[in-house]
Amino acid sequence: MREHGRDFVPDEILHVSFGTVNIACSTRPSVLINGTTPGPEIRLKPGRPTWIRVYNDIADQNTTMHWHGLSQRAAIFSDGTPSASQWPIAPLHFFDYEIFPEKGDAGTYFYHSHVGFQAVSSTGPLIVEDHKEPPYSYDEERVIQFTDYFEKNDSAVVGDLTGVPFTWSGETDAVLVNGVGVSASANQTQGTGNCGLPVISVEPGKTYRMRFIGGTALSMVQFAIVGHSNLTIVGADGQYTQPHAETFMQVTSGQRFDVIFQAKTAEELAGETDYLIQFETKNRPAVYHGYGVLRYSPGNVSIVAAPSSPPLALSNATYDWLEYALEPLKPNNFPTAAEVTRRVDIDLRQVATDTIIWRANGLQWNESSVPYAGDVPYLVQIYRNGESAIPDYDAALNNSGWDPATYTWPAKIGEVLEIVWHNTGSLVKNNGGLDFHPFHAHGGHYYDIGSGNGTYDQAANEERLKTYNPVLRDTTNLYKFASATDAGNEEGWRAWRLRVEDAGVWMVHCHILQHMVMGKHCVAHRHFMNVLD
Repeated sequence: MREHGRDFVPDEILHVSFGTVNIACSTRPSVLINGTTPGPEIRLKPGRPTWIRVYNDIADQNTTMHWHGLSQRAAIFSDGTPSASQWPIAPLHFFDYEIFPEKGDAGTYFYHSHVGFQAVSSTGPLIVEDHKEPPYSYDEERVIQFTDYFEKNDSAVVGDLTGVPFTWSGETDAVLVNGVGVSASANQTQGTGNCGLPVISVEPGKTYRMRFIGGTALSMVQFAIVGHSNLTIVGADGQYTQPHAETFMQVTSGQRFDVIFQAKTAEELAGETDYLIQFETKNRPAVYHGYGVLRYSPGNVSIVAAPSSPPLALSNATYDWLEYALEPLKPNNFPTAAEVTRRVDIDLRQVATDTIIWRANGLQWNESSVPYAGDVPYLVQIYRNGESAIPDYDAALNNSGWDPATYTWPAKIGEVLEIVWHNTGSLVKNNGGLDFHPFHAHGGHYYDIGSGNGTYDQAANEERLKTYNPVLRDTTNLYKFASATDAGNEEGWRAWRLRVEDAGVWMVHCHILQHMVMGKHCVAHRHFMNVLD
């Protein structure tokens, strides 16, 4: 690494600030990017570096920026994770991030802060363009980013989640589409600006690539469009897939989907130009019902308010959606069971200490948004101290996968890991409660080899894989199959296979922001000798 001189000019500039924003028919003090939420769309060319300068204009908070879904294998210092890859950006300072997408990385991504609860608003779309003609033809694109709105501010949410006694954040007050929507406490009538029903505009007869981004803090969002059941998925998490038809979509925090959508012709419209978009949250104690409008232009505005009742019946079988369905557009070097060198089983447990936390195989790990004395990011330690800072691989093998000295999960280049996540009943008051968890891996993609109820049966799952070629993903769901089970009982699993190819310090974590604050992270160290040499 080297420092940039005063004459260096970055390709893009983001200013992270704090201010009161008009949103969801209310106002909220929020972390903003270039004065808005979501922030501006950034488009990257593959095969060359793009330097993005992030200024922290907040006087009393640290921040970072993570480029969600991009491997960052070419610039491991630019992953944007405090305590793992970098120091957080101090108030009134900046950090230059090097982003180097490769030619196979074309797809839909997003960027967001990795500090505290900031990503509820400090986020924006990130698109990697195709280096040649895309494999699917379309006329235009539409980028649709879902985010959550909480009336409670960021500091209150973090304070409640880490406080004694523990206080839950509450459920989302609104799901927004590109920053537009109506909170549950507001009157769902047409307003102005960001207060009202979000509108997606299309033209008759055109084919669109819809880029859906799950930028929510908490919500699993299902949505469908009245009169339009022709949703063809052609990409997931920045990877092209074989075309797969669905009548509705389901997106959780961290996920992205590319969909080919054929708009109706003028003849098919027969004068009707407004169609209701229905979306609602799933697998939470309270359901938020939201609406938007698919509007054909030119045309007359006919939908200005939400209906009195939902026109569509969406699915409650969230755990079945897209399971063993998406396959890669091209061969992706999927490793067979015979190639697997090590299996890592990770039990996730919610436990009560003086507050409520999450642990993975007994380990809780938190990012330090405000570093304490002696708290040096892992990657910085390695740059400073070399091989002596690398975690003990053998110690980790004897300790459920993590090194007890560094609290990290080491892996060696060349390994093929099978990682199995196990959902377990909560130990808090032995209530056995269950939740869903969208798990996201930094540093690259993994092969999603499926999920199911109960405990993982490797032999049975291998039978399914004989006729199914998994797609590469970076965010998939560990579902809940019941509201509760016996305390500590395994009730659901999600399995990955991972070729360990790129050195780095990479986080793996549940992408629900509240769970991140509660310690639901793992930090993976991948062999560093080729970096140090």
